Amino acid sequence: MSSPSQTHDAEPIPPGARDAIDELLRTGDLFRYRDSRDAPVALLEREFADLIGSRHALALSSCSAALFLSLRALDLPPGARVLIPGFTFSAVPSAVVNAGCVPVLCETGEDYRIDLADFEARLDGVQAVIVSHMRGHTSDMDAIMALCDARALPVVEDAAHSLGTRWGQRNIGTIGRIGCFSFQSYKMVNAGEGGMLVTDDADLLARAVIMSGAYERNWEQHRSPRDDNSQDLERAFLRWQNRLPLSNVRMSNLSAAVIRPQLAEVPHRVRMGLANHDRLAARLRTNRHFSIPAALGPERRAPDSIQFNLVGLDDATASGFVAAARSRGIEVGIFGAGTDNARVFWNWKFLSELPELPRTRAMLMRACDLRLPVWRSTAEIDAIAGALLAAMDEATRESGTVQG
Repeated sequence: MSSPSQTHDAEPIPPGARDAIDELLRTGDLFRYRDSRDAPVALLEREFADLIGSRHALALSSCSAALFLSLRALDLPPGARVLIPGFTFSAVPSAVVNAGCVPVLCETGEDYRIDLADFEARLDGVQAVIVSHMRGHTSDMDAIMALCDARALPVVEDAAHSLGTRWGQRNIGTIGRIGCFSFQSYKMVNAGEGGMLVTDDADLLARAVIMSGAYERNWEQHRSPRDDNSQDLERAFLRWQNRLPLSNVRMSNLSAAVIRPQLAEVPHRVRMGLANHDRLAARLRTNRHFSIPAALGPERRAPDSIQFNLVGLDDATASGFVAAARSRGIEVGIFGAGTDNARVFWNWKFLSELPELPRTRAMLMRACDLRLPVWRSTAEIDAIAGALLAAMDEATRESGTVQG
């Protein structure tokens, strides 16, 4: 059995990727815009669109690039205000700033989801919304879409942690105008780095493709013969050709070769991740000092990590729990502890407007984060649970906190 401390190990690359990688290395044909429309990146885009249930997909260098291009593709005016949750990764407000827009932060509750009352209160004067399904926790998308649709506000879904998550009958990432996914090593599909933008809007896709670095007529390789709206897409490409600034955020064929064999494993990984998450959550809930928010009714999660709140502990006892867990080989992080965590809004010093969000701050000071690779066995999950429960017993005993 592997050590419980190996919680940051990435998902393995299937053997099927090796032949494709070897062929690419033999030919040196790593650039996505080769002569054929069947380059690995082009094939990945079609396969991912089919997997997620979207009409179009654009493979990129990262999810951050996808978020940035989403805002540029929406053609927002300079200085447009974009509403984002206060609990997200710093790449989200960074993408807003890099797109020439202004992030507007809203509160997040103890369940890590958008506070709908605060969200609605901040919608006036906003030109777009990014919904971060942070750590795979889905906010109430029915309520959010109703509020945004009533104001004709475009919604971008940051689904970096949500590949395989469903909301009702739809995949997360396909509910808003644009969805953005990550293939960074600690996600459900591991390419080291990489991202995907999905949309049903041909005009948005054409703008994003061109701005991603499809110079000259390389956009022609994005016209799949299976597209039922290929004429609409071609007209959109012709409308925007040479009219948009370019950036180089393309995905290489090498990354696509690593990703493609993993797509078939997503359903299995989702089942494993959910089973592991729920098994560990059930064990932790036996101690009153752990609180794990339940899924919302329409939400079927695809977790590759677990988050839990520390209940009834002062700062010293919370720190003692983290230290006791580390001594047992488990690296648990409290989001709000320290000065470096990129998921803590008060560490985003690059923002010109940084409001105080008391509910989000209080949550971050007690919310813990633990990577939970989906390949973990039942025995390993039980070992992690035992270590965390023992760490809590040690911390509360030493501090004199009443145990539960």
